[in-house]
This record gives sequence, C-alpha cells and structure tokens, in this order.
Amino acid sequence: MRVVIARCSARYSGRLNAHLPSATRAIMVKADGSVLLHSDGGSYKPLNWMSPPCTLRVEMADADAVDGGDGAPVARWIVQHDKTDDRLEIELFEIFADTEHELGTDPGLVKDGVEAHLQELLAEQVALLGVGHTLVRREFPTAIGPVDILARDATGRAVAVEIKRRGDIDGVEQLTRYLELLNRDPLLSPVVGVFAAQEIKPQARVLAEDRGIRCLVLDYEAMRGMDDGSSRLF
Repeated sequence: MRVVIARCSARYSGRLNAHLPSATRAIMVKADGSVLLHSDGGSYKPLNWMSPPCTLRVEMADADAVDGGDGAPVARWIVQHDKTDDRLEIELFEIFADTEHELGTDPGLVKDGVEAHLQELLAEQVALLGVGHTLVRREFPTAIGPVDILARDATGRAVAVEIKRRGDIDGVEQLTRYLELLNRDPLLSPVVGVFAAQEIKPQARVLAEDRGIRCLVLDYEAMRGMDDGSSRLF
C-alpha cells in the first residue's frame, strides 16, 4: 500500500461529476489498484475514490514551472477506469509524506458471536431450551436446507430451532417453512419451533407467537462463560 499525505485537489468525471478543492488529505493506493482520498474526519468513508480495475498514470510538473502555489501542482495523478469513462484526476501541490508498505495477505474479519458460534454453544447447552431437552443433531437436513438444531423436549417431542444473531420476520418465515416440512415426517411429527437470537425484533416476536413458535433470547457472553455474576450489582 502506498500512502501519500499531500495538499491536493481532485476532480471526478464520468457517471457523475464531483470536485474537491485544495486541502491536505491522505491518498491511498492499494495493491488491487484502487485509489482513495481521505480527510481527517468523516469516519472510514473516503471523500472520493476509484475502484479497480483502473490504471494510475503520474505526470510530474516541470521543476522550472513549480512555484509552490496552488496554481502550479508538483504532480498530477490521472486514474482511469479500465472499463468505463470514469476518471479521477488528482493535483498535488505539496507533498508532506510518501511511503509504501507491504501489508501481505489479510485473513479477513473474524466476527464474534456469529450464528455458527451461537449454534455450537446452544448445542452444548441445550438445556437452555428447557429442562429435559436433549440434542438430536445440529444442521438437521431438510429439502430446503438444514435446520440449525433438532432437539427433543422432556416428553420426547421434536423441537426445531432456528438461530439468528438478530431475529427478524425473515427468520420466522424461514423456521415456518422448516416446520411445515418436518411435520410431514411421521417419525418426527409433531414438531414445535423455537426462534432463538441475541435480539428479537418486536414484529418478529409477534409473528412467531402467532404461529405457535416460542422465542428464546440468547445471552452470548453468558453462554461463553464471560458473564461473571459476582461483578454485577444486580
């Protein structure tokens, strides 16, 4: 990655036209060819950018013509998209830093508390579904996809569990379709449903309860053993 700190202006043309007046910014050139201009605010989003595939061409100013003012940039970057007419032109008037770093391959973001983690923890702590519940298996197959958990309650009745980080109406609809299929199996029927999530939206809860589906809110930190009750006041 190349990072340049410079006083610069920029103009974007193509599908839209936009202009950035002269100011000090960070310009990032990534290994994939993308070029991004950042200010010192505005969180993570760049002010303007060019996505790959694109080509960067650098034109250096004649040293005799540079006077250090805004009227004479020391360099001009022309970033042309390879497949469209989109173009980003950056004029650099004063360069404060210009560094390059080899970052290597990034392993990507590893999310904590994703549905796979919740499924694994709930399978290990199946008693959270209720006293006497036992695990049949995770990822129980159906014709339209696997049910996250199939269990049996204390009476031996089959229980299908759909797990989400945030439970919305779509998740309830998904579990409803699973239940319709599972209840056609005479070896499983009757099958009841449990909609489990770290957070369940009110509309989803109303729909689930209307369809006879029980809702279960999962405390991820407690399931991981991270919730120390001795450290809480209440």
